[in-house]
Amino acid sequence: MKNFFDFTNKVVLVTGASSGIGRATAEFFGKYGAKVAVSYLSNKNGAEAAVAAIEEAGLQLGAAVGASGQTETKSSARGYAVQADVTKNADIDLMIKEVEENLGAIDILVNNAGSLVERLRTAELTEERWDEVFALNVKSAFFAAKAVIPKMLEKGEGAIINVTSVAGRNGGALGSIHYSSAKGAMITMNKGLAKEFGSQGIRINGVSPGVIDTPFHETFSTPEAMANFKNMIPMGRVGTSEEVARVIAFLASDAAAYLCGETIEVNGGMLMD
Repeated sequence: MKNFFDFTNKVVLVTGASSGIGRATAEFFGKYGAKVAVSYLSNKNGAEAAVAAIEEAGLQLGAAVGASGQTETKSSARGYAVQADVTKNADIDLMIKEVEENLGAIDILVNNAGSLVERLRTAELTEERWDEVFALNVKSAFFAAKAVIPKMLEKGEGAIINVTSVAGRNGGALGSIHYSSAKGAMITMNKGLAKEFGSQGIRINGVSPGVIDTPFHETFSTPEAMANFKNMIPMGRVGTSEEVARVIAFLASDAAAYLCGETIEVNGGMLMD
């Protein structure tokens, strides 16, 4: 039976991968044989820890292959940390070039970098902060996709997964209109890119996490707010980064071969279509 989570020799780039969902995603791909570029802005320690986990997973995978009696006992899993400010196109181009030189052409791009930056009501929200949040969440994802698509077109295949948010569907909590608007734009961007490149072998999809136990909520949500969120979730709990990572990997796999332009909600039933 085919293992759809076999990413042996696939090159994966995950942005914003030094913590939370991004790190869990990078490590998940590493567990299944991928060569993973861990992109980060300032959390170098987190990125290096993710790389170490990927390398360890590669050793364990190789040992498991050897124990099964197969002749090839070395896993292709590798980790590589790359620093970049993905709000700057020049940094994106340098990041892609560095990954290609060290790991090879990118097969799977996960645009995870993003942030609310700070909660602001409408009267407090400045043009500069609006532009910053859109650059970090939407602009970065579009231009990273644009940078990897040419090589994917040459190969005739590729997968791009954009990490949006339930806020892009429901407007978010108070003080997050800049963030929710940016995430809503990402959902629309998924559809536009999918229409343009789906016929050429590149699948573009999105994952929309709900309330996930990550540093995001440690920074932007009070314990009282988290308790209120939990009461709104039919499953009665917040999600984990690993649960989101598994859905991202599914979208990158051949198991999702006929999914294109979709955004999957991962929120425990908090928002249902």
